[in-house]
Order: sequence, then structure tokens, then C-alpha cells
Amino acid sequence: MQFAIITPTHQRRELLPEAVASVRASINAPLDFSFEHLIYDSGSRDGTAAYLREAAAQPGPPLRHWHSPGRQLAGPARNLLVAEAAPDAWVVPLDDDDFLLQRTLFHYGTQIKAHPGRPWFVADFLRVDEQGRYLPGEDYYAWQFDSPTAMLQAIFRAEHFLQGNVCYQRAFFEEVGGYDTELQMAEDLDLYVRFLLAGQLPVLCPHISHLHRFHARNVSIGVDAGKHNADLRVIYKKYAAQLKALGVSEPG
Repeated sequence: MQFAIITPTHQRRELLPEAVASVRASINAPLDFSFEHLIYDSGSRDGTAAYLREAAAQPGPPLRHWHSPGRQLAGPARNLLVAEAAPDAWVVPLDDDDFLLQRTLFHYGTQIKAHPGRPWFVADFLRVDEQGRYLPGEDYYAWQFDSPTAMLQAIFRAEHFLQGNVCYQRAFFEEVGGYDTELQMAEDLDLYVRFLLAGQLPVLCPHISHLHRFHARNVSIGVDAGKHNADLRVIYKKYAAQLKALGVSEPG
């Protein structure tokens, strides 16, 4: 079993080392699996490239990195990283300002072994402040749904979302077409909608996937209910025929 943790990054030199350290602290025993951290630096001008060269040279689990001279959208960056993963890899997205927990990969591996043939998994995550301090009352709970259609209905009613708390098979990712390369935001949710339209409900895992850091430069700053609803309408329009056939209503 092989895991690929994928991280697009832009101007996160101050925060990225903690994300890298969190991945390298992963403990697999007693499961037998390998993992590597794949990072795409999208036009950073803050010393990120030099830091990644230094980090990749250090002993420990493999860290591989790529760079573009200008800023790119998250979708193309994520696609490049998945393409560099092993053909049979399990992919775990991690934002460049978040923390992977030490046993996250172990717990995903345990669930993968317990659910052969299931191509994607979802877990809870916790929110922390800029210094990594726990924010009480801000936990995220993944929900158990009876069917892919029920989960799609909740998503387009803006009652449910996913944010880096998933693990999926590279082959399944390629089957549905990867991340949209043109979406400005919510390219991850767009992918998960296609996972559901392919008829695959995620396995709900009983562990915490990561710590999601709140800070003044979050990419999601300014994404309020109105903006999220606008993103949902864009995604709905792409798959309207399939969604309407399933009885999934357009976002209000």
C-alpha cells in the first residue's frame, strides 16, 4: 500500500514547514505501507523553492517538489501531483497551512484493508488557530449517508461539504477525470461530486484526518454563504442533467 500526500502551495514559507513536518511524523506500524509528500510550488516569491530543496535533501520519507514561475489554479497543480504519484497510490490532499495527524495514514490504511473495493474515504477534522491552538466548538463532522444521491442532495442544499478530509484511489480519480482546471474555487468539491455521480459513496472513517488552520491569509477568506452558494450553482450547472435525473434540486 502506498500513499501520496499532495500539497499545492503559494506564498506559505512561514507555514509550509509545519505541514511538511506533520507528514514526516506519520507512523505506519504495524501496517506495512509507504508514503511520500508531493508539493507543487505555484509562483511563490518568499523563499519556498529554496526551503523545499533543503527539505527534500533531509533524511526521512520522500519529499518531491515542482515549481512554476507564475501562479496557477489549484486544479492543474493537484492534477500534476496526482500524475506523479504511483499508479496504485492512495491520494491524501493536505493544504499547505494544515497539519496531518501522525496516525492519519495508518487509520486510512486500516479502513482500506477493511473495505476492499471501495475507492474513497472521508473523515472528521478539527480547526485550530494560526498558532495551532485548538478552537473549541469548531469541529467538522463528516456525515453518514444512505446513498450517493442523498449525499448529493445535502451538498447542493449547502448542508454538507468536504475540505481535504478525504483519501481516494488514483485510479478512481483518473476514471472521473481529475480536478477541473478552470474552476477558481471549489475544484475539490467538484471532484467529489463526480465521485458520487459515479455511484460511489465514501466510507466514513472513525478518525480525525487533519488540523485545519484558521488564519488571516486563508484561501477561503471571504467565502461566505453567498459565495459558497454561487460556487454550488456553477458546479450544479456542469452536471445538471445527471443531477436532475437523480432528483437533486438546484441550489436556492
